Amino acid sequence: MLVEKAQIASEFHSDGRVNPWKTTPRKASIIFFLAVFFTFTTIAIANDIMALGRKSPLHFVIDILLSGTFAMGYAQGAFVLRQRFWKLLIPLVFLQFGLNYLLATMFPGAGEPFAMNAAGLQRLQVRLTFDGLAAITAMALGYAGFVYVLVSEGRRFAQAQAEMGRQQAVLEGELAAAREVQQLILPEARTILPGFLIESEYVPAREVGGDFFQIIRHADGSVLIVAGDVSGKGLKAGMLVALLIGAIRTVARFNPDPVVVLEELNLRLLGRSDAQATCLALTIDLDGQVMLANAGHTTPFVNGESLELEGALPLGIFAGAEFSQMRFELKEGDRLALLSDGVAEATNADGQLFGFEAVEGLMRRAGSAKEVADAARAFGQEDDISVIFVTRTAVPEAIGLIA
Repeated sequence: MLVEKAQIASEFHSDGRVNPWKTTPRKASIIFFLAVFFTFTTIAIANDIMALGRKSPLHFVIDILLSGTFAMGYAQGAFVLRQRFWKLLIPLVFLQFGLNYLLATMFPGAGEPFAMNAAGLQRLQVRLTFDGLAAITAMALGYAGFVYVLVSEGRRFAQAQAEMGRQQAVLEGELAAAREVQQLILPEARTILPGFLIESEYVPAREVGGDFFQIIRHADGSVLIVAGDVSGKGLKAGMLVALLIGAIRTVARFNPDPVVVLEELNLRLLGRSDAQATCLALTIDLDGQVMLANAGHTTPFVNGESLELEGALPLGIFAGAEFSQMRFELKEGDRLALLSDGVAEATNADGQLFGFEAVEGLMRRAGSAKEVADAARAFGQEDDISVIFVTRTAVPEAIGLIA
């Protein structure tokens, strides 16, 4: 039923041809055109009344058939051809009148006039009574047909609306559940670890977002951070996010090397239709040493300055992909910022992009991840926005001795 309603909506509101035989049940279509037929036969009956019943029975029947048939043709043409039908309307009208003229020549005199005597007047009375009853019957049949179609189609559309509402409610429930799950698997907005202060801000463009990130601390005090953005939006993107987060947590238990993490995620996406993702993985040791690997994700910033990182293809394109890598050091007080492309791709009402230059200026003055996300959202959010700030803090002495 939902598919049927979608088909009706698409055909009746598109610029292409519309065929009521395809969008309405066959029974309702037949009754509709019969109703049109009977309704417009009253024109031929009215003409016979004005002719005082002088048409021969054969002429009268042919006239009725022509009136009803042309009326059905007009109705069918109006539905199928829509705007183009009006170009054919005048020729069809001339054709109808031409056929009527031809009938008049085939039946000259339209029958003998009734004699003005008792028998003739009685015959005229019978003929006019017959015409009146025929007109009433035709109007009743036409009215009954239209009422049937209106009621049945109204019921059908009401059922389609109810089904659509039920499906929408189910979909909204699934999206809400998926968003709750996604919120549960994302890290807290503010995480304090020995030697690190990590702030994050995540603003999905829809109920379920395609951005993801994970923060995993290891026994030696180092931290693995993985941030990415899957292709697409909505529930499908949310499912890919769940898949990748599960893979990140699994591989991080055995080998937290950023390159190994990206290789595993790449394998998980290969062979899945339209499943690609940009991703960046890095480890930060307690002494501030950073090992970073990137697969097409937005270049990170250190103290407001973007890193000079070579480009690389996203995950999920081909096996054996190579990732850009970099090693650097975060000193105490340094701040590393990871952004998704939703910040630079924010678009205002005039269609202007926020752009990378604006992002660089924002990163130099922004004091928190929330400030960056709020600025992009206020400019005009188009995509998921995720921002992660990692500030290296003083390492507690006991932790340092253990390390």
